[in-house]
Amino acid sequence: MSRHPDPYREIDVQADPAKLLESLEVRARTPAHARLRRRFLRFLPVRHGDHVLEVGCGTGPILRDLVTLVGPRGRVVGVDNSRNAVRAARVLCQGHGRPQQLTVRLADGGRLPFAAGRFDATIAITVVLHVADPLGLVREMARVTRPAGRVGLQDQDFGAVVVSHPDRVLTERILRGVVDRMYEEPFSGRRLPFLLREAGLADVRVRTDVYEDSRLVPWTKNFLERRAELAVRFGIVSPADAQHWLDGFTHLVANGAFVFTMNYYGAVGVKLARA
Repeated sequence: MSRHPDPYREIDVQADPAKLLESLEVRARTPAHARLRRRFLRFLPVRHGDHVLEVGCGTGPILRDLVTLVGPRGRVVGVDNSRNAVRAARVLCQGHGRPQQLTVRLADGGRLPFAAGRFDATIAITVVLHVADPLGLVREMARVTRPAGRVGLQDQDFGAVVVSHPDRVLTERILRGVVDRMYEEPFSGRRLPFLLREAGLADVRVRTDVYEDSRLVPWTKNFLERRAELAVRFGIVSPADAQHWLDGFTHLVANGAFVFTMNYYGAVGVKLARA
């Protein structure tokens, strides 16, 4: 078993990889999340005929978006370091695009198995938070991108989460306590422009989007329940306090007073031509 508290860093060694992968599909099917990723792909932008690499593709929802955007002359490649994710993505991506137009491979984002300058655009969406060496990842993404090509990153930022709850002290203790124990850099979203510039990319642009939910849809419900579960596991709160916290959301939803938002930051840089 993995000793790291972030299960998405090493999906294959978890007790139930299928459950983690299904959570990725739940997120992908959530309309607000679908809008976030599609706005980012337009911001990149992805063009007809592009050859695009997605690093950390998971079960492939973004690959399925990309194959439509690049059109019949384009090519999409996804890589992930999880064998379970690669198998799932290959199944879920069947029927999207022409044969050989979409490929999924097992690979580490820090050691990509591609020649330099191969892709028009290289992207990583909700990946930076989960990697041990974000700058090394971005440098490798830049290496396989052609001169004048684009490197794009999008990530959530756990320092920009807002949720309504009658017990604000308990809410802060759970949300902040869990991320401080799970991630080396929980505020990853706001660091994306820095990573691109440090990797030598130019003309860095930034876009901020907000995930919003006022109905407690399944993805948000799962997110909050997972935070409560981890807060108990990490010894931040008691099981009774965790249940009290979750019950508070149920009451708010019943009264039409529930609000949850999280900032997502996107950053795009251009690879300079080298002499």
